[in-house]
Amino acid sequence: MKVFDNPRDRAVQHMFDRIAGRYDLLNRVISFRLDSRWRRQAIRSVLTNHDPLILDLGSGTGDLTFSAAKSTGGGGRFVGLDFSPAMVQAAQKKRSGAPHGDRTFFVLGSALLAPFRDAVFDGVMSAFVLRNVSDLSLFFSQAFRVLRAGGNFVSLDMFPPSNGLFAQAYGLYFYRLVPWIGALLAEDRNAYKYLSESVRSFHSPETVADILKQAGFERVTLRKFLRGAVCMHVAQKPNPFRSPV
Repeated sequence: MKVFDNPRDRAVQHMFDRIAGRYDLLNRVISFRLDSRWRRQAIRSVLTNHDPLILDLGSGTGDLTFSAAKSTGGGGRFVGLDFSPAMVQAAQKKRSGAPHGDRTFFVLGSALLAPFRDAVFDGVMSAFVLRNVSDLSLFFSQAFRVLRAGGNFVSLDMFPPSNGLFAQAYGLYFYRLVPWIGALLAEDRNAYKYLSESVRSFHSPETVADILKQAGFERVTLRKFLRGAVCMHVAQKPNPFRSPV
């Protein structure tokens, strides 16, 4: 079955096409600009040399891709893959004005059928994509396939925070106010209602770590921000030539 034959994939694709024009603004507003800080930490986890070839799965408008290119100070190449035509177009428009944008490249396609050869990338990264994927095991398997031995995979995403007063306050904000913010700034309440519901119904971060291990990754680590409202997973593709510790 082709990836885009999945009704859920088509619906998510169309939703991101609708909100592409206001996507960056909403990210900053909803996260209180903390998303930029989390992206920088993810980038540090995936860069292992000065001239890397890095893949950004679900690159959207290119925020993570551009930030990674800027962080190396002139080395490496950075490829963004996204299945939303409007998101890819937005990234292409930003490319000319982005620092080191000439080292960034954007491809239209699905992360569930990544159009790249095996073991070609030094690192694979993803930010706020996992909840939108219809087959998380396949997503991780594709990341594993295109990654070179010894390379790192890193992902950022949102999860329901732990119980307590913070979780209650977060629930009020994220599940009730965020859809209204989306309606006000992006004129698309349904898209940001979907965002809230996708977080509420998503796997636990520990389950995501287990799925990474089942895909073949090792050295899987989990770091939590905002009491678990945002989590970063880092995993490594085994290197058969690495000396045992």
